[in-house]
Formats: sequence, C-alpha cells, structure tokens
Amino acid sequence: MKTNWQTKKLGEVLEYEQPTPYIVSSKSYKDDYETPVLTAGKSFVLGKTKEKNGIFPAKDLPVIIFDDFTTATKFVDFPFKVKSSAMKILRPVKEVSDAKFLFYMMQNIAFDHTGIHKRYWISEYSNIEVPIPSISEQKRIVKKLDEVFEKVTKAKESAEKNLQNSKELFESYLQSVFAPPSLKLRTGKESYGKGWEAKTLEEVSLQFGRGKSKHRPRNDKKLYGGKYPFIQTGDIRNSNHLITQYSQTYNDVGLKQSKLWPKGTICITIAANIAETGILDFDACFPDSVIGLVVNPKIAHSDFVEYLLQSFKVRLKAKGKGSAQHNINMATFEHELFPFPPLEEQKTIVKKLDALSMETKKLEKIYEQKSADLEELKKSVLSKAFKGKL
Repeated sequence: MKTNWQTKKLGEVLEYEQPTPYIVSSKSYKDDYETPVLTAGKSFVLGKTKEKNGIFPAKDLPVIIFDDFTTATKFVDFPFKVKSSAMKILRPVKEVSDAKFLFYMMQNIAFDHTGIHKRYWISEYSNIEVPIPSISEQKRIVKKLDEVFEKVTKAKESAEKNLQNSKELFESYLQSVFAPPSLKLRTGKESYGKGWEAKTLEEVSLQFGRGKSKHRPRNDKKLYGGKYPFIQTGDIRNSNHLITQYSQTYNDVGLKQSKLWPKGTICITIAANIAETGILDFDACFPDSVIGLVVNPKIAHSDFVEYLLQSFKVRLKAKGKGSAQHNINMATFEHELFPFPPLEEQKTIVKKLDALSMETKKLEKIYEQKSADLEELKKSVLSKAFKGKL
C-alpha cells in the first residue's frame, strides 16, 4: 500500500440503507416491463416489474447491493427494485469514496461465510479495514480496471463462444449421421443406406427397463454405505460417454430392494437432467428415474447406441422437449424407432465419432483453461490495484 493511502473500515466509506422501501409487491415479471428486480446473488436480474412506486431513485446511483447472508455483491447504476430484505444497499460517502472503486475492492476481499447463517454487514463485514487513496486516485484506478476488465470480458466471451462452437460442431455431425428428414425404413420408402433398419431399443437389447428403488424413503441410511455403486441422474449428466464415477453406494440391504446392472449398461435419465446418457464402467444399481439398456452384441454396438441416444437428446432439445416441462418417460423410448446399420458399419461410425469426440474434448480443454486463466488474470490485476501497483 502506498504511504499516502489511508486505512479505513468499510462502514466508514460506505453508508448502508435497508431495502424495505424498494421490495417488489408482485412477482409477475415480464421482459417488456420497465424496472429490473434485483438480487445480489448470481442471477442478479430476476425479471422486470411494471410497479411504479418504490423504485430506487436515479439521483442516488450508483450503489452496491450486498447480500447480507452470503456477502455477494453487485454494482448497480440504473433504477431498480429488489426481491427481498436479505440485502443492504451500500452508498459511497460523498467526497470520500467511489462506489465502483469499493465494489472492485470488495471482489478482492477473502471472507468465509460458510457454516453460519446470519447477517454479516453490521456485525462483521462493515468492520473490515481496507486501503483508501484519494477520491481522484480511486477514479483513476477504476478507469484503469474498467479498461482491463473490458478486454478480459471480450476475450472470455470469445473463449466461451469457441467452446460452444466446438460442442455444436460435434452435435451437428451426430445429426448428420443419425437424423435424416424422416424415418420410414420399415416400409422401404426411405433409407440411410444399404442394410440400415429401423428398430426400437428393446429390439437391440438383452435387458431394457427402468432401474429399481422400491424402498421409500430412498434416503434411508440403512440402504447405503456398502460395496455396490449406486448412480443417480447427476452422475450420468456429469459423465462424458463413459460413467466412471459414482456418488453413493448400496449395501446388501440396498441391493436387495434394487438391481445390479452389469458393466456396459447404457443409462438414460428420464427425471431430472432428462435424456442424458452414459455407459457404465462398472456394475451398478440405479433408481427408477433411469432406464437401463444392455445391448445385444450380435445386433448392436454399445458405443453406437449411446451416440445414437446423444443425437436423440439433441433432437428433443431442438423440439423444445427434454426438460422438466416435458414428460420424457419409458414409453418415449419404448416406441421410438432408431436407425441401425449392419454391425460392422456401426463399428466404423463409432471410430469416426470417437476421433471427432477426442478432438472436440481437446478444444474444450483449451477454451476452458483460457477462461480459467482470464479469471486468474482478473484476480491478479485486482490484487495489484489495491496494493497501489496499478
């Protein structure tokens, strides 16, 4: 810290106001309404309201909204209303502090709020001591940080766009393989190619059905803590073609009221995380919110079927389905016709998809690392700024 900077408590440079006068009455939000309704949490803008009274005035902007329970902050320079009283509205002390300078500074404060649910501003956070330069120096630092962060934001948006493009490239190729204009292979009116046939999943499987979890409630502790992996929809969602991890295990009691599916089973979610898929890399149990499919190796290749189902999920999303608002169940997959070429051709397609998937994953790691590096750069710049080195 430079010698001409002063040390002050946050409560000395920020005045707080309770948000009660600005709490929204109705939660009927619409995009074409005028006034944003805010939270200091991750979502920030919850929606827009048509209410005309109790709007935070433009003349008192900018301010910082502070979540009193999590210490999350947002910088606000437009009129707004708020969702609840679980925050403080923080204003800079005139001629002493700049709102955006203090907002940036608060991003550099390490504060542990885990484990205790209480309000923090008055009791602890306002007593944190911070280095404060002159108001002119604060504004100079803010200008410099704005310039740097604008460049970082653009670079991060570019990385995220490239990441999305790589995922869409793979999905597009899946669709080109599996999704012709219509599927009428059984009538011979249309065909993917020589030897392709339309089949249901049951027709290419040795086992096909929902998982079992007869016991209620499912979270009964006497079911868990054994040697049998018990996977759930989140484990399938977090897999990448192959399910290699699990979050819970069943013991013998759990196994008795469930079923152990073999390694190589294709899992399909039909509750939360709808239509996610993955192939078991170990024997495991799973609940009735998951469909299990053990492929008949004389008819189909497991990897081919899982890729086929990935394509089906993309089609569901394109139709606006595959979410909590649309019921995807066992019947969805029992009656759906899927295209199957001869087994050797399936293996050839799998090799091509594996190769493209590998390249896509490499690109994704590059873009994800770039985003992480940019976040670290922001932290580094903030740290330098409040040590007087910017």
